[in-house]
Amino acid sequence: MTFRTDLTNKNKLNTQILRVFLKRGSYVESVHNVHAVICDKKGRVLMKAGDDQLKTFIRSALKPFQAIPFISSGAYETVKFDDKVLAIASSSHSGTKIHARETFKLLWNSEVDVSQLQCPIPRDKKSQLEHNCSGKHAAFLATCKKMNWPLKNYLHGSHPLQLEINRRISELLDVSPNDLIATRDDCGAPTLYLSLSQIAFLYAHLSGSNHNELEQISRAMMRHPELIGGDGRFDTEVIKRAHGQLICKSGSEGIQCLSKVGESMGIAIKVEDGSKRAKHAAALHLLKQLEWMTPISLQELEEKVLKINPGVQLEVEGELRFQEK
Repeated sequence: MTFRTDLTNKNKLNTQILRVFLKRGSYVESVHNVHAVICDKKGRVLMKAGDDQLKTFIRSALKPFQAIPFISSGAYETVKFDDKVLAIASSSHSGTKIHARETFKLLWNSEVDVSQLQCPIPRDKKSQLEHNCSGKHAAFLATCKKMNWPLKNYLHGSHPLQLEINRRISELLDVSPNDLIATRDDCGAPTLYLSLSQIAFLYAHLSGSNHNELEQISRAMMRHPELIGGDGRFDTEVIKRAHGQLICKSGSEGIQCLSKVGESMGIAIKVEDGSKRAKHAAALHLLKQLEWMTPISLQELEEKVLKINPGVQLEVEGELRFQEK
C-alpha cells in the first residue's frame, strides 16, 4: 500500500479529522487536513482525530530515540561535561554558532574529526556543523568510536549502530526489528515508516518512561530548549513556556510530536500536505483543548510562531475525541 493510498482512504476513519484553514480576510484561501492521536505508554489510543493507523515517516521526531545508544554504549559518559550534548543530539537546530559549537565540543571530546560527519553542508553555509542534524550525527560518531564500530559507513542500515537503534526502538514499540521499515532521511540517516499511533506511543515513553536513557534525554531537552531548535523555533518556544511540563519535537513534512511529562502521554500529529504552519496551528489548538498549557503561554506562542501577513490568519476546526471501546 502506498502512502498516498493511506492518506486518501477515508473508510478507515471513525473520528473526524482536524482542518486548518488559512483565511484572508473572511475568506478561506487554503485548507490543510490533519490527523492526530494521543497514546499512553502501554500503546493504548486514548484520543484521536482522524486515522490513528495512518502510516508516515517519523522524520526528525525520531532523534531522541536515536540517541539511546549514545547513552547505553557509555559514549555519553566519556564526553559528559553537561547534558547539553544530549539536547544537541536530539535537536533539529537552526545552525547558529551556539549549535555548531556544542556539536563540535561533542566531537572533540569523543576524539572524532569534524570531517567524519556525513550530513550535508547547508546551502550558504561553510560546515556540516551548521546542518540541523549535525548533533545527531555527532552522537552517532561518538557511539561508534566508543564501541570500535566503523566510522565511514555509520549511516548504512546494516551498520551495528543502526541495527542497535532499531533494536531499542522495536523494544519500545513491542514489535520485531524486522517489522520496522527504514529509508533514507534528507540528512542521510535512516528514518522509520510508522503508524501515527506508534509515533505517539514512542513519545508516551519519552514523557514518563522506566528507561533510564529516555529519562536523561527528556530532562536534557527540557533544560536546554534553546538547543532543540533555536530562538523563534516552535519546539524551543513550546518547551520554554511549558515550564518543565512538555517535550516538543518536530519532523519535516507535517510531523509534530508532544509529550506530557510525568503522565506518560504522547501526541503525534501529521498534516497530509506536509504544511509546517498547519502542524503548529493544530498543535496549539490541541494544547488548548487538553489544557496542557496556560492561556497566557498559548497566546504568547501564537504571537511568536504563528505570525502571518496582516489580514491573514489560521483557524482550526475539530478536536480530539475519546476512543470508543
